[in-house]
Amino acid sequence: MRPSASILFVDDDDAFRQVLSGELKRLGFAVTGVGSGAEAIKAAAAVDPGIVLLDLRLPDMNGLDVLKTLRERKPAADVIMLTGHGSIDTAIESIRAGAFDYVAKPCPLDELTLRIERAMERQALRQRTTLLERGLTPPDPAGGFVGETPEFRHLLSLVDRVAPSDSTVLITGETGSGKEVVAKLIHARSGRRFRPFVVVECASLQDSLLQSELFGHERGAFTGAERGKPGLFEVAHGGTIFLDEIGEVSQSTQVQLLRVLDTSTFRHVGGTEEIHVDVRVIAATNRDLVRMMAQGLFREDLYYRLSTISIEVPPLRARRADVGLLAEHFLSVLNERYGARRRLSPEAMDRLCRYDWPGNVRELLHVIEAAIVVSDAAEIRPEHLHLPKGGGQADGQAPDADGAALLTLQELERRHIERVLKAAEGHRGRAARILGVSERNLYRKLREYGLLR
Repeated sequence: MRPSASILFVDDDDAFRQVLSGELKRLGFAVTGVGSGAEAIKAAAAVDPGIVLLDLRLPDMNGLDVLKTLRERKPAADVIMLTGHGSIDTAIESIRAGAFDYVAKPCPLDELTLRIERAMERQALRQRTTLLERGLTPPDPAGGFVGETPEFRHLLSLVDRVAPSDSTVLITGETGSGKEVVAKLIHARSGRRFRPFVVVECASLQDSLLQSELFGHERGAFTGAERGKPGLFEVAHGGTIFLDEIGEVSQSTQVQLLRVLDTSTFRHVGGTEEIHVDVRVIAATNRDLVRMMAQGLFREDLYYRLSTISIEVPPLRARRADVGLLAEHFLSVLNERYGARRRLSPEAMDRLCRYDWPGNVRELLHVIEAAIVVSDAAEIRPEHLHLPKGGGQADGQAPDADGAALLTLQELERRHIERVLKAAEGHRGRAARILGVSERNLYRKLREYGLLR
């Protein structure tokens, strides 16, 4: 079945207009016919057409003047010019003035229908592009960025100063402290806010796959590359790319990132053509890049290029007075999500405010969500909060005969991973080899246990 479209048919030849309008209606199009430029402008405001068939010669106005008026008032409509005088120059002028296409009269129905269908395809493509760009463009997240402490206000002030520039930004801070939210806030308050914001989780991808994701690849560049693919730098063109966990990328990828930062150009994997992009780069890490440079694990030139502006996100324990505000904010959001009406008891709030939050804001969010799910009463009590007890003993742990805590298998695994990471001096590849697992599986475990420091 042919998709429908609203068509405004503007032609002073009544017989021609009526015959073609009837044929187009028979094919499923909604057609409104008028015989003058003034009527066309009035009808366009009333019926809001998707496509306009517009004669170049009208009794009261020049068709080009009608075209320019329609382009101003109905920019989403595609205009197909009709000319019965064989004036190629005038037809080309109409294209320059914003017409989608032109066709010579008398025009066969099949040819006219083909031009209409092309216009409809173009409109559908524009709509899909708009939807994709909206999906890649996050709203200003300031409503969920809560706090009143001096540390928080300093962070917001720095974001407001940095955002309008196009400078590269390096965001540092512990896992769960809100580095991605800060990056989104910078983008949302920049001149690129209506363009894409593309997130790349560098640590979750193997090096070869990461390069393909970042820079794209040509068909046949490697086994399984049956078709070419654009890179995320191309997707982010005009906007911002956020490189999360930048400290995890390999030396070879670091070299390619440095080139993009220096020249704004790169090549597809397996390609030779230089591709130019206009992208702002924001990177984030929870690792000590200065120490990694000293160990030869991170390039100095890339570090200095990335850290044109550095922003450190304070851990939640450094702004403890914000815990209560964040807890109430998360409670409100999650109550709405789950259709609940939970409230925090004074004892539960006191427990939240005294906890050190090694997992930072993300951990607080998960604790509040779990409390809403597991509590039956309207009031959330301390026992509903899944937090370690004093002395590091977790809820639900029972002592053995010697008085020591009996740990769950999950807690044993978590602590063992921590010990191995410490022995490997934070090097995840080395830790994964010691543990006998892949680096990807180790990364998954680190995320699961909140150990991405």
